Amino acid sequence: MKVKKLNSIHFEEITVETLYIAVEIINSNPEYNQLENGKERRNLGEVKDDLLNGRTKSLFIKLDDTYIGIIDYLLLNEKDQCPWLGLLMIHADYQGFGFGRQAYLTFEKEMVEKGLRVLRIGVLKENHTAQRFWHSVGFEYFKTARTNHAREVDCYEKKVKN
Repeated sequence: MKVKKLNSIHFEEITVETLYIAVEIINSNPEYNQLENGKERRNLGEVKDDLLNGRTKSLFIKLDDTYIGIIDYLLLNEKDQCPWLGLLMIHADYQGFGFGRQAYLTFEKEMVEKGLRVLRIGVLKENHTAQRFWHSVGFEYFKTARTNHAREVDCYEKKVKN
């Protein structure tokens, strides 16, 4: 008899056909959108440009069969030869249950299995909630940089082990 493991976090690639789900997840987080984009809601075209850009890998975070979040990453940044996590977002309805931590740890395990030794992330200086989260999963600040839009981001790094 095969038993299905409950509360299994896994990833599924975001496609043009499923992009509307990503818009719903992103728009469930108006505070983040305001910080990141200067407005509370994003439209389909904006989300498509961000997530289906040909440079980064964009995945849904799924809890069993339910779409609960998004993870977007760049496997190799040409500027520093490191992988960068661009976004980890949980739908507002699923926040506060530890799914973000569980999703990150699942992602980290997959990256270690690919042979990666370090992960980096940039967090907007004003996003104190995200800074606390990334620090809690082992990331350490290493510098402040400016984005293409002249916004300041704190850059964090985590050395990962297999």
